[in-house]
Amino acid sequence: MFARTERLLLRPGFPEDAPALAGAIADEQIVRNLGSAPWPYGLADAKAGLSKPQDPGLPSMLIFERTAAAPRLVGGCGLNRKPSGAIEMGYWIRRSDWGRGFASEAGTALIDIARALRLDRLEAGHFVDNPASARVLEKLGFRPTGLSAPRFSCARGAEVVTNLYRLSLVSRGCEDCPRRR
Repeated sequence: MFARTERLLLRPGFPEDAPALAGAIADEQIVRNLGSAPWPYGLADAKAGLSKPQDPGLPSMLIFERTAAAPRLVGGCGLNRKPSGAIEMGYWIRRSDWGRGFASEAGTALIDIARALRLDRLEAGHFVDNPASARVLEKLGFRPTGLSAPRFSCARGAEVVTNLYRLSLVSRGCEDCPRRR
């Protein structure tokens, strides 16, 4: 799957993206906020990540800033199935591009894809020491569930408390209105 926004191109990662991916994500401040990325993160990790089998129905994409020249890798995002069966949205942005709205812009495109896939809802979470991610989730319409749970961070080598969020993708039509019953 591919998606284009005003400033971004979201597309699957290809093996030739490994050097750019390793350069963009090889930052401890980024990796410590992800569940499955190791620290340190290098070229071999990027190659392994890009070669992992993907669920064809759940996109995993790199985020590129569209420029006058070649697009520039600024992050990654995707949907994955949790052991519970729920679909979770995740994202990361290269530190030099924090604060530019790329996470929200890519997240909006990913939510549109989830709707096109006819998913009923998305889940997401953030480590409690990453409040910037909470702001992105809330801007995208996710609501806190009021629940927190431990989640293993490969980079930290420990479980970290994670605040959990949910976004309903099902719009209620008039048939759900109390006056129509």
